Amino acid sequence: MHPPPFEVACVIRTLASADGTVPGLRLSTAQQRVLNDLAACRTAKLGGHLDACDACGELRVSYNSCRNRHCPKCQAHQRAAWLEDRCEDLLPVPYFHVVFTLPAELAALALQNKRELYRLLFATAADTLKTIAADPKHLGADIGFIAVLHTWGQTLVHHPHLHCVIPGGGLSPDGTTWIGCRDRFFLPVRVLSRLFRGKMLAALQQRFDAGRLPFHGALADLADRGRFRSLCDHLRNKPWVVYAKPPFGGPEQVLKYLARYTHRVAIANSRITAIDSDSVSFRYHDYARGDRTRVMKLDAVEFLRRFLQHVLPERFVRIRHYGFLANRTRKEKLPRWRTLIARATGQNLTSPDLQACLEARRDDHQLCPTCHAGTLRRIQDFGPQPTGDYVLLRRGPPA
Repeated sequence: MHPPPFEVACVIRTLASADGTVPGLRLSTAQQRVLNDLAACRTAKLGGHLDACDACGELRVSYNSCRNRHCPKCQAHQRAAWLEDRCEDLLPVPYFHVVFTLPAELAALALQNKRELYRLLFATAADTLKTIAADPKHLGADIGFIAVLHTWGQTLVHHPHLHCVIPGGGLSPDGTTWIGCRDRFFLPVRVLSRLFRGKMLAALQQRFDAGRLPFHGALADLADRGRFRSLCDHLRNKPWVVYAKPPFGGPEQVLKYLARYTHRVAIANSRITAIDSDSVSFRYHDYARGDRTRVMKLDAVEFLRRFLQHVLPERFVRIRHYGFLANRTRKEKLPRWRTLIARATGQNLTSPDLQACLEARRDDHQLCPTCHAGTLRRIQDFGPQPTGDYVLLRRGPPA
């Protein structure tokens, strides 16, 4: 597969000065690190290795990745390893997808208080799901789920929302029985929306009272208690978006979904259609107009500004596990849960197609792209080459 002709890294290299700064942008230390990493990713600057095909002798240079989690080019291998672990965790039940979205009025506040607001989004969404699911009027069970934070919209605007992937059922309060949900229905979204709204606003008020929400620039007036209360009253009187998508067809579809969403970044390089010294054009889905594919052209500095809005706080975890899928108990108790599910549903403990699905998603990056028969094997490593590209040391078929 050929790399896309345009990359975020190209924009950075076009705009960044020798010291790594971008005229017109005030960058945090984390944002500066992202720019430096992405610009150097898979170039001679980071070093690399030389591979040779054991069949045809093809030589290929592979430069090292920056491994920054915001880099569009560095997610494939991390995603493959993470998915292999999730393959072992999937249960033979329908899975549901629920999305919790912060209102637009809170997006700017979240941008100024990323760590605090993103933590609250995780905590209140998780508490909402577990509270409603535990109610006997709805499911009456302890559930487990994976939550993934996305902070962007299709046009790179700041749009914090949480994707939750949830097995369709849960454990009885005493942990001895699997309780399945109704066919193609998990939990009522209106009830989820109202509880989510109440919990989020209560938590915001607590943090405001404790002085844990600084306000700057255009939001400076929210530091006034009356103004902040007015904002909360306004948000309390409008519906909040909680969206439940149709259930997945089975564990294989869950795996495909997770492969698309878990290690995503704000924009894939494949969406960029043109770059020049002044502007960047990229494709996006216009959901407001029938999900049409359109092209947006932005000033190059504005494109980078939007991209850098989505740099997460250092060491902030954007994929989290809750309930009976929490990291501390999952591995130990999964066999028992499969047994309970089999007893309740009469289904097999594992899906026969799941491993094949996982294999199909793995990148066969060791296969020689020239002869498609041999295997690329590493024959030499080399360090950073700040002054130029690496020079091939030998050519021709192996001896």
